[in-house]
Amino acid sequence: MILPIIKYGHPVLRAKGKWIKEADDRIRTLAADMLETMHAANGIGLAAQQVGAALQLTVLDISQVEGRPSSLILNGVDVDPASAMPLVLLNPRLEMEEEIETESEGCLSFPEINGDIDRAIAVTVEAETLEGEAVFIEAEGLLARALQHEIDHLNGILFIDRMSSAEKASLSSRLKRLQKETMRGVK
Repeated sequence: MILPIIKYGHPVLRAKGKWIKEADDRIRTLAADMLETMHAANGIGLAAQQVGAALQLTVLDISQVEGRPSSLILNGVDVDPASAMPLVLLNPRLEMEEEIETESEGCLSFPEINGDIDRAIAVTVEAETLEGEAVFIEAEGLLARALQHEIDHLNGILFIDRMSSAEKASLSSRLKRLQKETMRGVK
């Protein structure tokens, strides 16, 4: 089922996700709905907060993106990132390498808003799968960037928080307008 994507201004986007003890039927259904929602919106990642659930759950799929390479070592095995997609991660813990790069990012919760964001080029992530198995990810490129973006969401951090103050100021009126529109719909 395609879920509505929460837009900037809704307080759930600032909520730190709750730890998931076990992937029950509710979590499995939510993950499947999040994948369907992400694909329908042409996104490459979606955090539970973006569909109104403050949980440590994110889905990613970079398999359709061309021209922005990634590398992936999954549980110690070098694999083609596209073949490992989609990823469904519970309770991810992130470590970042020191080297950073600046690239343009967008977010499904911020329609038509993009900004240059500094992110680590390489990351490692430990998480659990829906089957309760531990997964260890070493990623570079677009996948590393997407993992950082989505794990930020799980901790109530938005990509605009990572923008330079000048860039955020240049988007100020658009952000205020989006926030107002969102808050009109929040009960």
